[in-house]
Amino acid sequence: MKIKHLSVSVCIMAGALLASSCVGSFAMFNKLAMWNKNATNSKFLNEIIFLVITPAYGFAATADALVLNTIEFWTGNNPMAMKVGTTKQVMGNDGKYYAVTTNKDGYDIKTPKGDMISFVYDKRTDSWSQIQNGKKTEIFRFNPDGTIQANLSNGDKMNVTADANGVYQVQMAVNNGMFFAAR
Repeated sequence: MKIKHLSVSVCIMAGALLASSCVGSFAMFNKLAMWNKNATNSKFLNEIIFLVITPAYGFAATADALVLNTIEFWTGNNPMAMKVGTTKQVMGNDGKYYAVTTNKDGYDIKTPKGDMISFVYDKRTDSWSQIQNGKKTEIFRFNPDGTIQANLSNGDKMNVTADANGVYQVQMAVNNGMFFAAR
């Protein structure tokens, strides 16, 4: 009986996030399209490139629709639309403002206390890492099969799908199988 309520709750939450009436800027999709239009000086070669990378358009549109546009709706900023060197003040869950600076390979975050935390993308390993106090810790990496290898704080690694179910699995692993609900 409890599992049924949990399933219904998860479906309602997913529906609320996905149906939040946010159209968004579709920045990732538009950047891909702009690159494709200007890849060469020949519109015929650009069309051939388009036909070859068509799956990338589907991925970009899906990422925009499900993740980036939702972030843009709730925060007012789309991470893909930010330019390198731009700093935005973002309010955290604690009600305090954090300075988020966009870099070529990630983000620098300055906490209200002045501490710096960096999130860096490594193209070579296709992974995201956190750098704090000079210590670099890989958070997750993309696997060739489309799954994600999450690196847990206890040193364990787990492969999950790149969807809501994968996020749920990581949350359960981090919280030792406990599900927290707010009233």
